[in-house]
Amino acid sequence: MMSSSRLLIISAIISAAFLTVGSIRLFPDENSSFQDASSDFMEAPGYQNGPECSVLPKNKLLLACDPSAVHIAMTLDPAYLRGTVSAVHSILKHTSCPQNIFFHFIASGSSHGLLAETLSSVFPSLSFKVYTFDEAIVKNLISSSIRQALDSPLNYARSYLSEILSSCVRRVIYLDSDVIVVDDIKKLWKTSLTGSRTIGAPEYCHANFTKYFSERFWSDRKLSSVFDSKTPCYFNTGVMVIDLERWREGEYTRKIENWMRVQKEERIYELGSLPPFLLVFAGEIEAIDHQWNQHGLGGDNVVSSCRSLHPGPVSLIHWSGKGKPWVRLDDGKACPVDYLWAPYDLHKSQRRYLQYNQDLDIL
Repeated sequence: MMSSSRLLIISAIISAAFLTVGSIRLFPDENSSFQDASSDFMEAPGYQNGPECSVLPKNKLLLACDPSAVHIAMTLDPAYLRGTVSAVHSILKHTSCPQNIFFHFIASGSSHGLLAETLSSVFPSLSFKVYTFDEAIVKNLISSSIRQALDSPLNYARSYLSEILSSCVRRVIYLDSDVIVVDDIKKLWKTSLTGSRTIGAPEYCHANFTKYFSERFWSDRKLSSVFDSKTPCYFNTGVMVIDLERWREGEYTRKIENWMRVQKEERIYELGSLPPFLLVFAGEIEAIDHQWNQHGLGGDNVVSSCRSLHPGPVSLIHWSGKGKPWVRLDDGKACPVDYLWAPYDLHKSQRRYLQYNQDLDIL
């Protein structure tokens, strides 16, 4: 865990170092083939368990179901692979028991094999499994949103974790690909979901909750009554602790799908996969400290604007919004906070910069 003021000092130091390296595009655009980029990453350092860590099975098939392991789910999208690699790198670097983490990656069928090979080459000792997401199950339920990236079927995979992951997985942390973790992920894993709560996430009750749904929704009592007897607050679905057993028992995937069908007919929101989660879970979330999702650093969903960290401790930094740090860095248009992401970047074109940062050893 770091303070936001210390991170700002670090970003200034890294920014000066980064400018000496030069600015070039380090990752293919959306029209480039993934084949061209699959070997463009350096191998990550090997991270070992500390002496205080439990001894868990070395067999990856056994570890995949071990409730003592920390289970993390992420999507694998070729366009966001650089972000995913950096996120994994940051998690391994800052946790005390990296060998006790199992990653569950979800990819579309067309890119499954190449993505798995890339992860294996970058993280040779990483315990993980790549699952194929059948996009057909959700494609016809998706309505167009405010930003095209939000309409990707893979963006909805988080709603199907209870079905995609093996039934032996009881609990999982879901993370977006545009995050870095600067604290021990075990702390987040230990979040207690009290009562019958299924999801834990930072809540933002100061946000104007009504703006996430249309006037038509709020004026229709049949629809808006879903929040009766609740105090709903906005939460970001890019960082969630999920009890998969309770999810399966509550059939929450079906409930989310039902709201997506309503959206098809009534047009009650604009923000992709987030609003159905709010409709099902808002007001019934286990509130987690805000330090575990300093989000919004990519600007809003339309403009890639620069934003600052909020005051206070920081455990997870999240570039939700249109702007992504790897794109802004490559374009020479980086925001100050983007330099906090750069040290975890394992793209080969970053070798000189990464060596400089390792010498500083500040993150």
